[in-house]
Amino acid sequence: MVLHMDGDRVECVGALVYDDEHRLLLVQRANEPGRGLWSLPGGRVEPGEDDSTALTREVAEETGLAVEVGSLVGEVERDAPGGRLYVIRDYEAVPVGGVLTAGDDASAAKFVSREEFENLPTTTLLASTLAQWNALPG
Repeated sequence: MVLHMDGDRVECVGALVYDDEHRLLLVQRANEPGRGLWSLPGGRVEPGEDDSTALTREVAEETGLAVEVGSLVGEVERDAPGGRLYVIRDYEAVPVGGVLTAGDDASAAKFVSREEFENLPTTTLLASTLAQWNALPG
């Protein structure tokens, strides 16, 4: 077991965004870690930001969509480069504007059905975590 000091924690947020058909918004990662894999939109919480501000910014940067942030769904920890630890808090979010288009750290962005989700290469533990949270697409 690796012990992490507080300075080694990288605070991150992720968004669970669904459309009217309960398809889930995913982005294809353009950069490491997980380049080419599909994941929830999100990223690091920058200094001075709260989770809601960071999530709104990240979703807009990666997908072009404006969202209203809802309640916390869950928190996960993932190993980060250099022995650090990503602490990722995932929130429900509702699209309220914008146009879906891949940007920033995403090479693609789309809403996916359960069948599409199951056939995409997704980031480590995404499928099992969403299943545990009862948050898989419809």
